[in-house]
Amino acid sequence: QVQLVESGGGLVQPGGSLRLSCEASGINFSINDMAWYRQAPGKEREMVAAATAGGTADYADSVKGRFTISRENAKNTVILQMRSLKPEDTAIYFCYAKRRYNGIPYWGKGTLVTVSS
Repeated sequence: QVQLVESGGGLVQPGGSLRLSCEASGINFSINDMAWYRQAPGKEREMVAAATAGGTADYADSVKGRFTISRENAKNTVILQMRSLKPEDTAIYFCYAKRRYNGIPYWGKGTLVTVSS
C-alpha cells in the first residue's frame, strides 16, 4: 500500500526556516515524480515545488529563491527546505507522488506550517 508521511511542520516566526520531509513507502521511489503542494485557508491547493524522477526541479514563483526541494532516493524521502518564511506561507503542506507514465497520483495527509509571531 502506498503511504506518504510528512513531518516537520510547526510554528515558525516570519523570516525563519523550516524543513519538511516526506517518507514514501509502497512505491518505486526512483521512478516517481515527487512534489510538495500546499493549501492555505480560502485558497486552492497549489504546487510549491516539484522534483521529477529525471532529477529536475520546479518551483512556484512565490517561493523561488526561498524554498529548495531535494530527493534522498536511498531513503525514499523528499525534502522541502523553507527559508525566509512569510505569513502567507501558512498552509497545510502535502506530499505528492506520481509515476511518470500511467501513474496514479498519491497524497500524504499533510502537515501544518504556521508562520506567525
